Amino acid sequence: MSRFMLLLVCATILAGCDAVSTVTEGFKQSKAVAADLEQSTGVKPQVGFNWHNGRLLSVTVQFPRPYEDKPLNELAGLVREAVTTEFKQTPEHIVVAFVLVK
Repeated sequence: MSRFMLLLVCATILAGCDAVSTVTEGFKQSKAVAADLEQSTGVKPQVGFNWHNGRLLSVTVQFPRPYEDKPLNELAGLVREAVTTEFKQTPEHIVVAFVLVK
């Protein structure tokens, strides 16, 4: 019974703070970035993010393979545009990564 009360108190505290909505919105925004980039590049990346005290610190965009259809600076511009548009704030860092398979 005490565990249930503890969980109830924690759920009430989290519901009252902005952390839950920040994470929920962050996931929606990261999915929107992935969809935008898939539409413009034809490759769907994984998008991660890091918030701290309401500030967007970093966004990581990881492509499943090296992207060779456009120069890297053009790809970086597409990524920056998608991230700033969907997250509605410019992160301190945007990391673009590629998975290299053996």
